[in-house]
Amino acid sequence: MQLPEEGYLLRIFIGESDKQEGRPLYEWLVLKAREHGLAGATVLRGVMGFGANTRVIHTFKVEQLSGDMPMVVEIVDTKEKLENFFEAIDEHIQAGLITLEKAQIRFYQADKK
Repeated sequence: MQLPEEGYLLRIFIGESDKQEGRPLYEWLVLKAREHGLAGATVLRGVMGFGANTRVIHTFKVEQLSGDMPMVVEIVDTKEKLENFFEAIDEHIQAGLITLEKAQIRFYQADKK
């Protein structure tokens, strides 16, 4: 798969406890991204954060361990493909933040094994 030099980065900020179709929302999003033929997806777990629904700080510190850590799903592809993907997932995300920004793609290549 080739990507143009100018792509876009879709970031989806959600909570670890968010669910969709009986599975974690971040997992559901990655599977949907693959179904939509997107270039790839990465899930990152935050160590600290808060969001729109709560002003409580969620943290990974042992003495205050939260059960709803922040999660970020990142996907890079063309703007058109990401906008189509966003339309497909929009109604399934009850709370969170989604951003779309330009990304300069320097390298995207599969292993040549």
